[in-house]
Amino acid sequence: MELKNKVILVTGGANGIGRELVLNLLSKGARVAAVDIDQAGLEETSQLAGAAAERMSKHNVDITDRSAVSALPEKVIAAHSQVDGLINNAGIIQPFVKINALDYGSIDRVMDINFNGTVNMTKAFLPHLLERPAAQIVNISSMGGFLPVPGQGVYGASQAAIKLFSEALFAELANTGVQVSVVFPGAIATDIAARSGIDVTAMQADESGQSSFKPMPASKAAEIIIDGMLKNRFHIMVGSDSKFMNFLYRLSPKFATNFILKQMGSLLSE
Repeated sequence: MELKNKVILVTGGANGIGRELVLNLLSKGARVAAVDIDQAGLEETSQLAGAAAERMSKHNVDITDRSAVSALPEKVIAAHSQVDGLINNAGIIQPFVKINALDYGSIDRVMDINFNGTVNMTKAFLPHLLERPAAQIVNISSMGGFLPVPGQGVYGASQAAIKLFSEALFAELANTGVQVSVVFPGAIATDIAARSGIDVTAMQADESGQSSFKPMPASKAAEIIIDGMLKNRFHIMVGSDSKFMNFLYRLSPKFATNFILKQMGSLLSE
């Protein structure tokens, strides 16, 4: 897909990878509908876009609200006349605690935003995407969607659900003009933990006081995602950690699970 004058919708466009996706798409000549529950963040994304913001529309929508999402295609088409692509990026993580200690409210919130939000947006926009000569859906999962991370069991389950949902969608749309890609980012430098209501203090260093990971800049992650989208890649791996752990997990799931436990175990709360 060529991006110039195409209309791409991005959820989570107020910050992090979503913001960088919006800015990158605009820089490549696309028109962008940015969706987020954070109106102030959307305004900041618009300001950062500079003159290109004239090709951007802002939509303050809660993606877990099905009635609001159902009304969104009409608003996007009113602003841009068409829609050619959907990037489901919005998501949160859970508190770093074991499943036994995770409250049901946190479980429901993670599944509702991450998985149900992706389903809601896909269901709302797919009929319109099918009307285009060529269109694309890109769903952002996570390295945690194929690798079980202790302390992020429900978050990982939501991302694994996105993975299988996307792969099934790919198969179902094989004879249409709609391409489907699923993305697996590793550690990315965003404020997703703070925005998820998580205390990030304990996550910033290992037992020796040194940084426990080297996150990729969100702008670089956005570039990789858009490049993969343009090349119609089925799976888009983002980061050397994601690529390595994907290889290791395919080689030996049990070894990979024990390996990540050693890396992340110190972050776990009881």
